[in-house]
Amino acid sequence: MTEPPSIGNRSHRAIRVATAADIGEIVRVTNLAYRVEDFFINGNRTHADDVRARMRTVDARFFVIEAAQPETLAASVYAERRGGHGHLGLLAVDPAEQRRGLARLLIRHVETWCHQAGCASLHIGVVNLREALMGWYGTLGFEPFGTADFPDRHKLTREAHLVLMKKPIS
Repeated sequence: MTEPPSIGNRSHRAIRVATAADIGEIVRVTNLAYRVEDFFINGNRTHADDVRARMRTVDARFFVIEAAQPETLAASVYAERRGGHGHLGLLAVDPAEQRRGLARLLIRHVETWCHQAGCASLHIGVVNLREALMGWYGTLGFEPFGTADFPDRHKLTREAHLVLMKKPIS
């Protein structure tokens, strides 16, 4: 299956598939973007070994958008195709790059990539304590359909779980 064409943003930066050379930047951008979760998580959201393992997952990709500075990323997302649906996670935009539509561009790109493989829907897990984020995903067409345990429970400083959300893609 081919990759969807790159989608440019207003600054003409393109979305591309991440390589091993991007691991450090994916970790940096993700951990910076997820600092907003410090009120319930102790520690970083990800690390190099996690990103490396995800890169080796069959039918999965990290998609990235480069920043204006050389060898720096503005945003990244992890996407995986699982049977008849796609899954996105670790959507992260560098705080200095937020509010420029990069997250929406990455989500649309993942939708296209999943649709090309015949996926009927796109799924995401959102932490229940991030109510505003669930609302934002709702504006993109995602609807709740269940819950799941938070994957790294040992990092939690208070009780939390994932709200599973999905949207149809075509």
